Amino acid sequence: MAQVSRIIALGASNLTRGLPTVISSARTTWGRDVELLGALGHGRSYGAPSRFAARTLPGILQSGLWRTLDSLSPATSRGLVTDVGNDVIYDVRAPLILEWVEDVVDRLQTYTADIVLTDLPVDGIKKLKMPAFIAVRTLLAPKCRLTLSEAVETTERVNCGLGEMAERRRLRFVRMRPEWYGVDPIHIRPSLWHPAWQHILGDDVVTAVRASWREAMGLYCMLPERQTLFGLEQARVQSGRRLRRGGKIWLF
Repeated sequence: MAQVSRIIALGASNLTRGLPTVISSARTTWGRDVELLGALGHGRSYGAPSRFAARTLPGILQSGLWRTLDSLSPATSRGLVTDVGNDVIYDVRAPLILEWVEDVVDRLQTYTADIVLTDLPVDGIKKLKMPAFIAVRTLLAPKCRLTLSEAVETTERVNCGLGEMAERRRLRFVRMRPEWYGVDPIHIRPSLWHPAWQHILGDDVVTAVRASWREAMGLYCMLPERQTLFGLEQARVQSGRRLRRGGKIWLF
């Protein structure tokens, strides 16, 4: 079993909701000193600012994650590239989305060759009804007029490109399983967070002790390095927060 000491996790709402599971799984598998650097958040875009309710985050490519990685000592790392689908709702075309992901992989490969790339839940997106699609579109991108059929077409093109990228760059490609989803076709069911994220993290991950509710709430409320809230820019130094059960985390 490979001994991983650092997780570099990129994603949006699924990763945000599953973060306690990712940390508890990593800690159980690789020990109490495991580190996690995450660029995530509801509605997160890979290459552009993204707004969710009153909060705006920079694109993952524009975040302080990369500067912090450069400042840290080298460590055996595993990269996770997940939740690419938000940029579809922002009406970003497939070639540009894939260009952003390619750029992310380029950067990650300066730190590790061990990278996991997940696809998009195409089956679930195809099952979306128009009212649900409009609700999601309105929440994430109120000015967007993307149609459901256009969203499905872009998702399929992105998925195809992600598969080709994974093969070409020798990344571990994880297909999101339809049974992980329920009524909500784009978010993994909470009851399946553990098996889903353990599978995404890798076959060497063992069954984890579940995160405590206190740790889960603390992680969910942890503020990133930089965000804009109600129009006011907020910034805080990310020096690595130690968790009571073990591990260390930075958020961007």
